[in-house]
Parts: sequence; structure tokens; C-alpha cells
Amino acid sequence: MLANLPEFEVVALAADAGEALDTLKTKKIDIVLLDVEMPGASGIDALPSILERGDGAQVLIVSSNAEDGAEAAVKALALGAADTLPKPGTGYFAGRFSQVLAERLRKIGRASREQKESVALESEQPEFSLRPVPTERPTCLALGASTGGLHALNEFLGALPVTVSAPILITQHLPPVFMPFFARQIEAASGRPARVARNGSRLKPGEVLVAPGDAHMGLRRNGNHAAVELVDTPASSGCMPSVDVMLAAMGDVYGKNGLGVIFSGMGRDGLVGSEALIARGGGVLVQDQQSCAVWGMPKAVADAGLASAVLPPHALARCVGGIARGAPWR
Repeated sequence: MLANLPEFEVVALAADAGEALDTLKTKKIDIVLLDVEMPGASGIDALPSILERGDGAQVLIVSSNAEDGAEAAVKALALGAADTLPKPGTGYFAGRFSQVLAERLRKIGRASREQKESVALESEQPEFSLRPVPTERPTCLALGASTGGLHALNEFLGALPVTVSAPILITQHLPPVFMPFFARQIEAASGRPARVARNGSRLKPGEVLVAPGDAHMGLRRNGNHAAVELVDTPASSGCMPSVDVMLAAMGDVYGKNGLGVIFSGMGRDGLVGSEALIARGGGVLVQDQQSCAVWGMPKAVADAGLASAVLPPHALARCVGGIARGAPWR
């Protein structure tokens, strides 16, 4: 399929993960297409080593396990895969698999190219103008992410101090079918109860609510409590669900006690929401360029001078912990 497309060059074929790792010792690869079920080590087990050996190579999981077995797909994304794609089968793609595959690879290649160009220009970029680190203890924490974000979210939540007891909202760009498995992945990574948000879900201390894939996660004040208000109207970013909607809603309900964190992702979703949150007195932190798979969403916020800190995920977690205990740290 790919040999007929002039923009792609297949430089190596591997029968199993071990052969792939040997190939990566001597060949520079931009994108690796990886199955899950293979002889020897599974694709999931081999993924961390392939990413490490690949030295910047992006991984697209192409597997029947990415169909209804979305849990394996979410695990792969959490480990650092750029995207997943089910193999062609009954009811899938209607003969368009080669076209869908090419579209996914173009998307991954474009994101990878933009990231490399951004790194190349890094030395020419001025330092960001950072806002003061918030001093108000957050009573709600909202996390936004897209491509490469699952891996960053896992690292952040795993390092987040248990003393941070605020409810946590997450908007991650994923298809709806993935969301229950994504919530379980978040629960395992964070050690906190996590579930997909429903209309009217009450925000509780220490609990994580994940935006469903087919609606934005808005909020409303319900007496002395805050509750989720799902919204399906188009967002300015074009994303569903949108980080913008979540951050703006948190600003409306929590004001200066709302804290947003923007992780790896393509595009600018989160920029408009960050502006709205800061206008209400809240604060925003973003993931740094070096640790991002795609430095699009965090860069947009940092470029606009809206970020109070630009750090890797584990350091962002420590920063949030410091703000929560009244000892801001950047």
C-alpha cells in the first residue's frame, strides 16, 4: 500500500519485535508501524524499548486489538504510541484502509516534522514571559491533552502528591469508545478513583472525571457543590471534547481557585480556555518542549504569555503540589 505513495519510503521490514529492535540499531526511522500480537514479545511489551531505540521515531499501532479491544490501544497510547489504527476487517473502512492508513501517517509525519523544526529553532526563540505562579490553593485542577498526552498524564499523575485533594478534570482528545478504558488507565496511574463524566456528575475531592469523547465537559454550580454540564455545541478549536470549554467553565465556577495544566498535543486547543481562566483569576501551567511528543497546545499558551510555568510532567506535579500546600515552586 505504501510503496505506491511517493511521500513514503519503506526502509525496513521486521518479523517480530526483536528484529525491529536490531534494525533500529543501524537505521534511522521516522515512523514504526507496530502490531500487538506477534511472535515473541507483544507489541505492547516491546513499545517502550522501540521508542527508546527509535531515538525520536513515532509509533503507529496497527492491530485488530485496536478495534473493540480499546484497552490495549489506550495502554499503547499511555506508553507513548502516537496513534492506533485497527486492521481492516468486516465493517471497517469499507475498502478505504489504504487511504486511512496514509492519512494517519501524514498526520504523524506532519506533527513530527513540526516538532523537529520547533526544536531546531529553539535557540532562536526568546524566553517566554511567565506569569506569577498562583498563590491561591486550587480547589479544582483541570488537565488538557491530545497527541502524546496520555504518556504525559500518566507521568504527571503518578508524581502528583497525594496531599493534592482537589477534584481533577481531564479532557483528552480520544474517540468515545476509548474513554472507559482511558478512565481505568488514569485510575491505575494516579491511585485515585476515576470515571467518565456524565451530565450532573458531582465533583468530589480526590476524584478524577474524564470528559466523554462526544461532549465537552462544562460545569455548573449546584448549591454548595459543582457538577458537570455536558455540552455538545461546536468549540472554537474544532475539537470534541475541547480543553477550551473545560478551562473556561472552571474559571466561571472556581475563579482564582482553578488551576489548569496543558500537556502535549497538536493544535491550539486550550489557548482560548486559558485566556478565560486567567481572566477569572485562575492560573495555567504547561508542559515543556523537550518532554512533549507534539509541542503545539502548550506552545500556544506559552507563546501568548499565559503560562506560569513551563516544565516536564513530573516537575509540573511538584509545582502543583507546592501551590496546593501554599509553597509555590517553579
